[in-house]
Amino acid sequence: MQQWRNQGVEIDICTIGTKAFQFFRRLKGNIVAHVSHLGDAPRFEDVLGPVKIMADAFTEGRVDAIYLVYNEFVNTMSQKPKVEQLVPVTAEVKEAAPTHRWDYIYEPDPKELIELLLRRYGESVVYQALVENVACEMASRMVAMKSATDNAGALIDELQLIYNKARQASITQELAEIVGGAAAV
Repeated sequence: MQQWRNQGVEIDICTIGTKAFQFFRRLKGNIVAHVSHLGDAPRFEDVLGPVKIMADAFTEGRVDAIYLVYNEFVNTMSQKPKVEQLVPVTAEVKEAAPTHRWDYIYEPDPKELIELLLRRYGESVVYQALVENVACEMASRMVAMKSATDNAGALIDELQLIYNKARQASITQELAEIVGGAAAV
């Protein structure tokens, strides 16, 4: 973002979640859409509003590109930040294009169909990113709770040992006093 700002490019931001909203508000970002309080089980409908706002901005020419930034869930112990360009869509050509060309008949109009499919694709990619963020958060919480449980267990063991030593010293001292009193009689 800083590189784009240094070049004089204005950046519009759409945030999903309270932490992202607070972070970009603190950075004085131009937040055009925001949704929060999605909970642990976000619904697909929750992302439709922000996605529509950004897609309309791209369609109307107010933005040149849309990037999605999220945490990619690798495994329980590893998550990595990922930046993905949603639009304009870039395609990788892996093999040579076929030499013959097929002519298909589309219902509805091909342009209308492509626009609908691209919008649905964008919505599903954003929803997948949202679900991966939730998975990353749950994994981090699980690891933190396991660490806290392990630390509490170690502390309990250490305190139990100290308690047993103190109890043993107290019993030994009482026996010594009883034996000393019996010897005095």
